[in-house]
Amino acid sequence: MHRLVQVLLEHHFSLRRILVTLRKGWEVSEAAPVIPVVSYARISADTARDGHGVEDQHKVNGETAARLGWTIVHHYTDNDLSAAKATVVRPDFEAMVKALKSGRLPDEQPVLGVIVVADDRLTRRAGDYERFVDALTYEEGRLYADAKGSKNLYSEDVESMGLFGVVISRMEVRKMQRRARRSHRARAELGIPVGGKRPFGWQEDKLTLEPGEAAWLAKGAREVIAGKSLHSILREWQEAGVRTINDKDWASRSLKLALWNPRLCGWRKHNGELVRDANGVPVVGLWEPVITSKEWMAIDATFSARVGPNVKADGLVTDYRTPSYLLTGILRCGKPREDGQICNSPLRASARVGLTGGYLYQCPSREMGGCGGTGRNGAKIDGFITEAVLAKLEERAAKATRTDEKWGGEQELERLMVMQRNLLHAWQEDQISDELFFPENQKVEARVKELRADRTRHALSQQRAAEITGDVRERWTSGLLGLGQKRALIREALHAVIVLPVGGGGRRPFNPDLLVPKWRD
Repeated sequence: MHRLVQVLLEHHFSLRRILVTLRKGWEVSEAAPVIPVVSYARISADTARDGHGVEDQHKVNGETAARLGWTIVHHYTDNDLSAAKATVVRPDFEAMVKALKSGRLPDEQPVLGVIVVADDRLTRRAGDYERFVDALTYEEGRLYADAKGSKNLYSEDVESMGLFGVVISRMEVRKMQRRARRSHRARAELGIPVGGKRPFGWQEDKLTLEPGEAAWLAKGAREVIAGKSLHSILREWQEAGVRTINDKDWASRSLKLALWNPRLCGWRKHNGELVRDANGVPVVGLWEPVITSKEWMAIDATFSARVGPNVKADGLVTDYRTPSYLLTGILRCGKPREDGQICNSPLRASARVGLTGGYLYQCPSREMGGCGGTGRNGAKIDGFITEAVLAKLEERAAKATRTDEKWGGEQELERLMVMQRNLLHAWQEDQISDELFFPENQKVEARVKELRADRTRHALSQQRAAEITGDVRERWTSGLLGLGQKRALIREALHAVIVLPVGGGGRRPFNPDLLVPKWRD
């Protein structure tokens, strides 16, 4: 009986200890708040195309979050995107900066911080780093950490060290780029293939011919020399099912580049020029050639003879990517800064419901490089500037005495092209040596390029002059001109338009005096 009581008491106390432990765990669980952060991962070159690099970074970020007691609520990923190039847009980085500034994801989930593997995964340019820090520290209490642990970006010392690290990283990137350029040049001078995918016609080693593809290249090259049109060659390749190394159909441009590539005869171009030795003779590469050097020179002469003025039919150079609004990039913020200079940031357009015309031109926020202090009705600005530009173009047309002036370099260009053909013919017939032919041909070729560029500029100038005539208003309002063509005409007349601030606060009537056009003389 005594033993039974003792066992029951032991079970009682054990059960009590378990309940106390569970209660403490619940209390800790209830007391510990969830700290929501985002994970950012980036890699510049995903050569395997499988995303394993960014996946590994997110895994490390997850381990860091667990160690710090944070919770990752969203993953931002910029795979195969450089952070060192100003022209490269990283969509997830921009989305992350926007979310940090507002403190919320698009689904309203709160965000209190960021985790990255290392600072250089986040930014490699000082401007991007400053935008990131401004967004993160927009509110108090935001968190930041890398694989080594958390960092206080509110501390001026930590921020300065981060910015200093970005500058050092940028210097390293430039060193790497210079080394890469020197390496490519050195490899070219030694005739060694560079990295990247194999070229069509060669195997993976870039040295040995791929018999089937090489046969098509040789056939196409000799057909070009024989005078067959590129279109006919292209149609034959497509009907025969010849595919590129990316398993795509050949296009006219890609076929022309393949047949015009000096690699076919064992030579190579670097920065658009044949790689030559000290005597001016092209360096012969280590790969197997498809055709002879004399055959490639004949192809080069054939395609070069077809190069003419690169002017569009309408004579107007339109934007590479036409914006959705007439004056995007042309309007500039005129709000004074503390140093006395104007902001000068390009105004951006955004749709606004309820606004007359439906859109607004405004200066970007400080985080995006502007001041955020200037905004104006888009439709009213477009209307006023359009009228001013048309009046200016009509005024110029009235004063101009347009003539069909001929380009003055035609005779010299023709003479040099005849000289090139004679040199090529004499070299192909073994009447002159390589040592004589290549240096002389290089001199003539350089001058021919200069003349062709000058001819293109002249033709473009003549064509533009033909477009800016007294009927420009009629053409503008007829619907015949697209947005890109209208923007091109505006740029013919204007450098920019400075939009001065309204001042005084509140809404004010539209005042055209606050628009300062900078005309082209």
